[in-house]
Amino acid sequence: VACIGNSITDGHGIRVVDADSYPAQLQKILGNGYYVRNYGVSGRTMLNNGNRPYMKEKAWQEAQEFNPDVVVIKLGTNDSKPLNWDAHSKEFAADMQQMIDALNALPSKPKIYLCTPIAGNHQAGNQPDNQCRDNIIREEVIPQILKVAKKNKLEVIDLYPVVNLDNKDMQRDMLHPTEAGAKKIAKAVAEAISKK
Repeated sequence: VACIGNSITDGHGIRVVDADSYPAQLQKILGNGYYVRNYGVSGRTMLNNGNRPYMKEKAWQEAQEFNPDVVVIKLGTNDSKPLNWDAHSKEFAADMQQMIDALNALPSKPKIYLCTPIAGNHQAGNQPDNQCRDNIIREEVIPQILKVAKKNKLEVIDLYPVVNLDNKDMQRDMLHPTEAGAKKIAKAVAEAISKK
C-alpha cells in the first residue's frame, strides 16, 4: 500500500511519526498481510503548477518504483491556498488525471483510492496567500476530486467529516491531525481497503 499525500500523510507535528502517523496506524490496523509505505511530503500540491508540486518530488518516483497493489492519494489541502488555487484551479482535474494515468500504467495495476481532504481551519499568521482555505476545499477541491473519481470509476474515501475540528483530533494549527485524528483517518482508509 502506497500512501501518497502532503504533511497530513507525512505525519507533521506528530511526535512519533513511525508509530502514529496515519500510514503507520494503517499498517497496525491492516496487519501482517499488508505492507504500508508512507510517501507523504509536507506542503505538496496535486497541481503541477502549484508552489510545491508532489509529482516533482523524489517520493513520487519512489512510490511508482514500489509498484504498489494499492495506492491511497490524499492531496488537495495545499492546493486550496490562494497562490495555488486562484491561479491554477482549472488545472487540478487534469493534473490528478496525470497521476492516475501514471499509476494505471504500473505493472502492478494498483487499486487506486482518492481521498477527500480533511476539514481544516488554517490561519497562517500574516501570510493570507499561503493559507489553506476550508471553504475552497469543501466547495471546489472536493467536487473536482469526486468528478475525477467518477470518470475513472475510482472509489472515494471521504475524510472531510472524519476528523473533528477540536483539540483532541487536531493540532493547534487546526490543519494537521493529532495522533487521535490520524487514527480516525487510518480507520477510514483501512475500512475501504479491507472491503475490496
